[in-house]
Amino acid sequence: MIDFQKYITEGVYDPNIFKAFFLAGGPGSGKSWVSERTLSGMGLKVINSDTVFSRALEKEKMSLNFANYDEKEVARRDEIRKKAKARTGTQLKLALEGRLGLILDSTARDVARIESEANTMKFIGYDVHMVFVNTSLEVALKRNQMRARKLPDAVVISSHKQIQQNIGKLQNLFGTSNFIIVDNNKPAEDVNPKVYKAIRRMVTRKPTSNQAIRWIKRELQKRKR
Repeated sequence: MIDFQKYITEGVYDPNIFKAFFLAGGPGSGKSWVSERTLSGMGLKVINSDTVFSRALEKEKMSLNFANYDEKEVARRDEIRKKAKARTGTQLKLALEGRLGLILDSTARDVARIESEANTMKFIGYDVHMVFVNTSLEVALKRNQMRARKLPDAVVISSHKQIQQNIGKLQNLFGTSNFIIVDNNKPAEDVNPKVYKAIRRMVTRKPTSNQAIRWIKRELQKRKR
């Protein structure tokens, strides 16, 4: 687990300062695969409650296959999930204090939460983007069966339907220039070169907001004292 507290000292020296990438897609969409091929090696800090959640389940020696959970296991799982979200909430708060470059992994089911987080970041000077990883329902169901942390098919179907309905809302929220859809139906194929280049341009672009420029100038002056 990354100790985000130690990164707060990076602050103004973080090369990805004031950038946030929301990585969205349903269960079985292949978000991790796409992230590795587009955003890895750029020094962005990852905020992902699912990673914390999975590790906590393993520590408790609980199965990652939710389809076979009984009522008691479901209650314990939900308790662990709540704690994982609280922990990543703290990580996000610390990272924002240092204005660090971020990847926020989500499913895109909760548009209101994404909008709230994106608006908070924009208010303090962040450039916010979304990389939406899309697949057909058939592909999502097939990949779900291959995952260590399997979900019931009904959950995958419900999530896929809701996420597809949210695409337009998310495009409006981030704007067409900051919203990229990655077709990940064929995992054997690498990410489209145009998509790769577009994402890399977003990552390497210097901050442009007045809030960011003022914050950077102020922090640099502090370090000269």
